[in-house]
Amino acid sequence: MDAPVTASSASLADVVAALERRYPPGTAEPWDAVGLVVGDPVDEVRRVLLAVDPVAAVLDEAREWGADLVVTHHPLLLRGVHSVAATSFKGALVHGLVRSGIALYAAHTNADAARGGVADALAEAIGVVDTVPLVAGADESTGIGRVGRLAEPTTLAAFAERVAAAVPATAQGVRFAGDPGGLVERVAVVGGSGDSLFDDVCAAGVDAYVTADLRHHPASELRERAEFEDGRPYLVDLAHFASEWPWLEHAARALEHDLAARGTTVETRVSTVRTDPWTGRAENPSEGHP
Repeated sequence: MDAPVTASSASLADVVAALERRYPPGTAEPWDAVGLVVGDPVDEVRRVLLAVDPVAAVLDEAREWGADLVVTHHPLLLRGVHSVAATSFKGALVHGLVRSGIALYAAHTNADAARGGVADALAEAIGVVDTVPLVAGADESTGIGRVGRLAEPTTLAAFAERVAAAVPATAQGVRFAGDPGGLVERVAVVGGSGDSLFDDVCAAGVDAYVTADLRHHPASELRERAEFEDGRPYLVDLAHFASEWPWLEHAARALEHDLAARGTTVETRVSTVRTDPWTGRAENPSEGHP
């Protein structure tokens, strides 16, 4: 028999309700898969680990710390599956969660759009203030991405260094496209893959666009278009994992606050596992190359 939930502790149902007040599932993109993946709503939750990706190393960390729940940004089962047998890596992860008594919850595009979500956290981390959504959602404070300004204008090169200092180090690092000495004041940000939003970024009239996973052809065409006009927007490209990581601390603080306001408590921790898939980079000698 499960241990009863004490008066000051939270049930999994309590935690899920708090998360879904902050990040309503109905605001997720139609193709997305958010919400509770593994877990019994009546179980007690004392410790919550937050991570970008639901991978084996994060489950190991959750076990070692004694977490009852892992909240990730990326879904484990984004596409339909017909089996979670332990003969596949995702099935093995599901089995490991169940056997360890650890629940799994995903907040993805609903956390991207929310006030205090992924976009707001990235904007705050790199010093972008007075933000509004890049693409408005249900109200003026929610939607895809954010547009705002820097408190003081700076050069593109210096701004890229500021961005690099604000996010976890990755093999990719932080790349930028444009005049290193060009002034940057008005900025757009999108956590995760953002080159599908180039038209919205251009319409916003920003000096620089910070996002992740920029592909060669869209980035090249945008920069050619920019050079044909006024040289903007410049591009600042992060690793996908790094662009979404700042949200974890925001989500942890918000969850503790929201549960405490209802008389329950949980302990939270942001995962220390770097789940960016790239593990190294080989420098190319310049001799004989452009």
